Amino acid sequence: MNVSDDAPVRFDTKIAVVLRDDLEPWQRLNVTAFLVSGLGAAVPEVIGEPYEDADAVVYLPMFRQPVMVFEASKETLTAAHGRALSRALPRALFTSDLFATGNDRDNRAAVRAVRTGDLDLVGLAVHGPRNAVDKVVKGARMHP
Repeated sequence: MNVSDDAPVRFDTKIAVVLRDDLEPWQRLNVTAFLVSGLGAAVPEVIGEPYEDADAVVYLPMFRQPVMVFEASKETLTAAHGRALSRALPRALFTSDLFATGNDRDNRAAVRAVRTGDLDLVGLAVHGPRNAVDKVVKGARMHP
């Protein structure tokens, strides 16, 4: 085995999800799942190789790095959104309106109907250089 194979894996990038702190537990899980699916689709390099168990059963690939999940007030989440936009980081959003829709077409229409500054954000996912993502999530706290 190569010595570098034993070295801890460090990533130059970070994946972060920020959830509004007033969401119900089921909403937090649902929003997180939707948000990270957007990053996986738009930033394919965050996806690792497929998994395989000892019986050669193959499983889908997942993110190759940890996803950090934070919670924040509505105001902190809005500020994080602005910082993500100003840094042009790949991002996914979830607004409160999406809880009332039942499909992708209606979800996209609900977001399209609202101006950027008026979005009622309940979740945001970002990917980018560690330092930039740290600045975006400033003020948010790790999810308990």
